Amino acid sequence: MRAIRLLGWTLGSLIGAVALLIAGFFLAAWAGSSIPRNGGWSETETGIPIMVESNGVHTGIVMPIATPVKDWRETFPSTAQPMRSGMRPTHISVGWGDREVYRTVATWGDLKPATALRIATRGGPAVMRVATYYRPSEDTNHRWLILREQEYARLVARIEAGLPPIANPEDRISLTSFDPRARIYDAAGRYTPFYTCNQWVADALAAAGVEMGQWTPLAGGVMKWIPQGEAQP
Repeated sequence: MRAIRLLGWTLGSLIGAVALLIAGFFLAAWAGSSIPRNGGWSETETGIPIMVESNGVHTGIVMPIATPVKDWRETFPSTAQPMRSGMRPTHISVGWGDREVYRTVATWGDLKPATALRIATRGGPAVMRVATYYRPSEDTNHRWLILREQEYARLVARIEAGLPPIANPEDRISLTSFDPRARIYDAAGRYTPFYTCNQWVADALAAAGVEMGQWTPLAGGVMKWIPQGEAQP
């Protein structure tokens, strides 16, 4: 009986410690995402519209497929192809994250315990998820921002810096994603609980000059900085 009580006490202590760690992580994420970078920034009335999107787990940055600043078809070969509807894409969405997660985890319910344990203990190799859209519209989880041309150029530079160098971008290899609209490409860096897809999006936006939280490992920590307004053309 004493051994059983000891085992119960040990398991209870372990569960309590894990619960405290999880609670501490979420509290730190809320606090870190509330500390601003680029305080006082405001979007311009005319410029290059981009969109920040979220599915509740992952966030991404939606951009025009081609502008005078950047033609993304030159970087990501898959975006030059027609969509399943036959339409030519007008925008691309770029995100960054764990290779296995971006290939298989669309929602929290799809996250396998073994995958979660791997990420929590040693992380995993990073990829960029690249999806295509035709004239996306705004809603609660898809919000427009208008950047100045120089801000957009900094955003483009930040994204491209996360790709391994390659002599000919047309040779860049892509793999399937959980989203049939998207492909994934090898990227620099390593995904961990402390540097997530959402932190990558926040850092890219902050590099452009957008006001954003300091540490935003969760999707909500990014989206709370992006006001919902009128859809852009």
